[in-house]
Amino acid sequence: MSHNRFGKIFSVTTFGESHGPAIGCVIDGVPPGIAIAEDDFAHDLERRATGRSRHTSQRREEDRVEILSGVYQGRTTGTALALLIRNTDARSKDYANITQQFRPGHADYTYWQKYGIRDPRGGGRSSARETTMRVAAAVIAKKWLRERFGIEVRGHMAQIGEIVPRAFDWNAVEGNPFFWPDAAMVPELEAFMDALRKSGDSVGARVTAVAMNVPPGWGEPIYGKLDGDLAAAMMSINAVKGVEIGDGFACVAQRGTEHRDLIAPDGFRSNHAGGILGGISTGQDIVVSVAIKPTSSLRLPGDSVDVNGDVVEVVTTGRHDPCVGIRATPIVEAMLALTLIDHALRHRAQCGDVGDITPRIPATTTKTTTS
Repeated sequence: MSHNRFGKIFSVTTFGESHGPAIGCVIDGVPPGIAIAEDDFAHDLERRATGRSRHTSQRREEDRVEILSGVYQGRTTGTALALLIRNTDARSKDYANITQQFRPGHADYTYWQKYGIRDPRGGGRSSARETTMRVAAAVIAKKWLRERFGIEVRGHMAQIGEIVPRAFDWNAVEGNPFFWPDAAMVPELEAFMDALRKSGDSVGARVTAVAMNVPPGWGEPIYGKLDGDLAAAMMSINAVKGVEIGDGFACVAQRGTEHRDLIAPDGFRSNHAGGILGGISTGQDIVVSVAIKPTSSLRLPGDSVDVNGDVVEVVTTGRHDPCVGIRATPIVEAMLALTLIDHALRHRAQCGDVGDITPRIPATTTKTTTS
């Protein structure tokens, strides 16, 4: 099993490699009647794109979506929807010197062990280039969730290295290349990244995504938990090494009296659980955060071995991100949206006749945790 598919009802199968002729996806289970055009994908793909600022890889792809099937007269038909994006700025020669070597911290060695062959050009299938199609598929998911339930999915960078926001303003997030919620700190981040890039090193990041207006009742007990599927979705993103729902690991130091989200007729008093209890949505904001490791593609020498088992010194050339977390926000948003639409359709299939149950507790009456 190659496991190139995500989702049970709204099912996304991606294909393609970083330096192949194209990347693409086939989406099954798309609700019919959604108005969609190729231009609708441009905004989110631009948010994810490399070359957006000097702080990311300078690879500049057009990322123009071609709709190959599943749309007629501007609306989804309910049949398989196929999307294609052609690669236009691949430089395979940048990887010529590591075709026989295993880069430390990369999937080179594990792909070699699993398949007995690997595509070294930009990481091949393990490249973050693949996430472009997740973001494209999520454009449809976001649109349906917004139109059907009023759900808004948005994200921000919550930490880069040791730096955390000193203030929080959603309006600031889209106004800078870091998706940073504190506009006054952007010059500080610029200086930090310039110094990091000059040193040749890299750094990790934390990204948080929030889904607002999610109805209560989505998710399934035990093996189909909403938070379980969210965790798997987030861990499928390249370079993600940790996932938190709500307070996450902070709950280790909390007391039960602090962590439990008290309930009153006019709303929940807090949202430490991140909007999910027993694997089922509470109606509060869904809050998920991911930890992204430092980029392993470095021009600083590192010890490794080659395909013959001989000791080598690896230096990675080409265009790479000193912090992949800088452009990860749209990807985390995408996986949150794809998980939600799949669970919405699963809930409708089994429990669509249940209807609204009383009492219906309003969402959190205090500020939702966003970092």
